[in-house]
Amino acid sequence: MTLADQKATIARTSEAFVDADLSAETVTRAAREVLNDSAERGGGVQMLNVDKIYPGATNKALDNFNLEINPGEMVVLLGGSGCGKSTALRSLAGLEDIQAGRILVGGQDVTGVPANKRNMAMVFQAYSLFPHMTALQNVEFGLEIRGMGKTERRKQAMEKLELVGLADQVGKYTQQMSGGQQQRVALARALAVNPRVLLLDEPLSALDAKVRVQLRDEIRRIQLKAGTTTVFVTHDQEEALAVADRIGVMNHGRIEQIADPQTLYRRPGTEYVATFIGLTNRLPGIANGEEAVVFGQRVPLLDGSATDASTVLVRPENMTIELTDDADAVHGAGELGRVEMVHFLGALARVDVRVACAGMGGTIRVTVQLPANELPAGLAIGAQVVVAPRPIPALAV
Repeated sequence: MTLADQKATIARTSEAFVDADLSAETVTRAAREVLNDSAERGGGVQMLNVDKIYPGATNKALDNFNLEINPGEMVVLLGGSGCGKSTALRSLAGLEDIQAGRILVGGQDVTGVPANKRNMAMVFQAYSLFPHMTALQNVEFGLEIRGMGKTERRKQAMEKLELVGLADQVGKYTQQMSGGQQQRVALARALAVNPRVLLLDEPLSALDAKVRVQLRDEIRRIQLKAGTTTVFVTHDQEEALAVADRIGVMNHGRIEQIADPQTLYRRPGTEYVATFIGLTNRLPGIANGEEAVVFGQRVPLLDGSATDASTVLVRPENMTIELTDDADAVHGAGELGRVEMVHFLGALARVDVRVACAGMGGTIRVTVQLPANELPAGLAIGAQVVVAPRPIPALAV
C-alpha cells in the first residue's frame, strides 16, 4: 500500500480509530506497538523517521526526524532559522504533508489525518484573533463550530479566560488589549477545545522583553495546571531553558540532542549543542578522553569528548579570574591576560579577557562570568589578570 493509500484509509477511519480493535486492518503496525500501553501514554506524541522536503528544495527540511513526548510534558524545539523546528510543528499539526515516516498521538496513527481531525490546537506568533469579536467570543468560537450549546460553551470559555488571568477582560475587543493580553486570549481559545496536544509556534516573539518574561512564566503555569501535552517552538535559548521539561536542539532537520534543561546546558553531547546553548569559551588543551589539561588546570571531560582533542569548551561561569601585578609568572594554574571589557548585567558581571595563545592564532578572548558582587576590587579595562578553568566537566572537541 502506498503512502497516499495509507493516508486515505486513515482519514476515512480516524473518527472511530480510538475504539478500534488492535487487530483492525486500519491500524498500522507502528500504531499497534504503542496502542498496547495507550492508556498510560494518553496524549503522548511520537514522530517516527519523518522526512519532509519542500518542492524545489535540494535539502530535506526534516531528515529522519524522531521525537517522543510523554503525556502532559512540555517539549521545546530550539534552533536557529532553517533548522526545521517550525516544519516539525506544522507536520505534527497536519499543516504539512510528509514524504516518509509516521506521526502518532496517544497511540493513534494520524499521519494522513486532516489537521481539523487531529484534535490539536495551535497558538501562533501573530495571535490570529478575530478583531470584530470580544475576548469571550473569540474563546467561544472553536466550541461553537463544534456544535456546543451556548450555556456550556460560555461556561468553558469563562473557565479558560479565568485560567489565563483575563476574567475581568471578557467584554473587551482585541484592539483594546495589549499584545500580552491578546496572546493570553489566543492561549485560552486553544485550551478551550481540550486538545490532546497544544502547539505553540514562537508565541512570544512579537512581544517586548518584559512582557515576554512574564507571559512565558504564565504559559508554563497554565500548562502545568491544564496538564496538556505541549510542543513549544522557539529560537530563544533563555525562553526554552525557562519553560521546558525537555529541550530538543535541532540542526539540519534532526534533533541533535534532547534532554532536560540542566542536563542539556551542563552536559552537552555535541559541539553544536555546547556552542548553541549559552556562551562557551574555546580553550586550547591536551585531552586523553577522560581529562584535559587547560591553562595548567586538570579538567574532567564529558561523555562524547574526542580522545585526541586540542580544544576544550568551557562555560564562562566555570572560569576564575584574579588580579595580578606579576607580569613574569603565574603561580599555579592559569594564564595571564588583559581585561578588554567589563559588562555589568545586574546580578551578574561578564569580563572579556585577551590571553596570549600561540596555538590559536596568537591571542584568544576568554569570557568569565561571575556574580557582580564577587568582581575583584579594582578590576577595570586594561587590568592584568590570571584566568583559569574550574575542575568542572567540559566537552573536548
